[in-house]
Amino acid sequence: MLTKRQLLILQVIIDDFIETAHPVGSRAISKKDSIDFSAATIRNEMADLEEMGFLEKTHTSSGRIPSEKGYRYYVDHIIVPNLQKNNLSIMKQFMKGGFYEVEQVVQKAAEVLSHLTNYTSIILGPEIVETKLKQLQIVILSQHTAVAILVTDSGHVQHRSFSIPAEMDASDLEKMINILNDRLKGVPLTRLHDILQNEIFSLMKMYMNDYQEAFHYLSTVFFSEQPARLYIGGKANMLMQPEFKDLEKIRTFYAMMENEDEVANLLKQTTQGIKISIGHENKLEAIKDLSLITATYDINEGQMGTIALLGPTRMEYRKVITLLNALSNEMTEALYLWYKNNGQ
Repeated sequence: MLTKRQLLILQVIIDDFIETAHPVGSRAISKKDSIDFSAATIRNEMADLEEMGFLEKTHTSSGRIPSEKGYRYYVDHIIVPNLQKNNLSIMKQFMKGGFYEVEQVVQKAAEVLSHLTNYTSIILGPEIVETKLKQLQIVILSQHTAVAILVTDSGHVQHRSFSIPAEMDASDLEKMINILNDRLKGVPLTRLHDILQNEIFSLMKMYMNDYQEAFHYLSTVFFSEQPARLYIGGKANMLMQPEFKDLEKIRTFYAMMENEDEVANLLKQTTQGIKISIGHENKLEAIKDLSLITATYDINEGQMGTIALLGPTRMEYRKVITLLNALSNEMTEALYLWYKNNGQ
């Protein structure tokens, strides 16, 4: 356990370093209003904190910077999140204004969160595993092209173009559309492949003339791999951080962000609430020098999404934790009302 004096000095150092990104020396600490110890006493306590692993000494300065262990102690035992109501006014106004799709509120939340924090925000939408097909429409664009519009129970809308076989007549096309609408409504997206391959194929074979060619083109619409549902805001914000000047770090970070499946797996949580991973607590090498803070939000009938912020370990933890917690509650409430008003 740290003494009260050590706790105070550790907090002052971390707060100062978060604000300035410069190593903190004993003289700077002694000038703080909350400090009434001598510079010699402060130096001794800093040396003890360094020996215990809470602080690190840089080779370019006599000052100290927090270690990952220091940040972890700071997060777990020192800070108390303090909500600044004006920070969320933009989000509240957007929520009150209404929205047509779940995607709208999720994308807007990512943008607002990155704007308020100057970090990179990532929001994982509803789990594709639990998402069901609510509505299917096929719109004929020309003699040989059409677009399938898929609407899920989470409000997600996808448009997928496909080719109509030249030899398919209008009667067969109408039969195919009727079969799809009749058999696919309410089907989880992950089961589309099996149902199409078996049940739909059998029905097309029974009622359509050129069923094989039609099924081939239909496969290009439904058998494609479902992408991870990520919404990212402020990806370039990381470049503004003083710690992020290493070109190799930048390259590695952006390569990771392009791999949506990797990022999605990083964000998936099995339990509700706030989770904080600092530096090497993160599994991916690309963010070993960063902090990742995640919070869950409820979507509908047990579906859960994740809100996350990526930033330097010198992150404004108090502010970020408060924002994520508040935004989680707002998104849960807004999505609940959306499903209620849309009869889902």
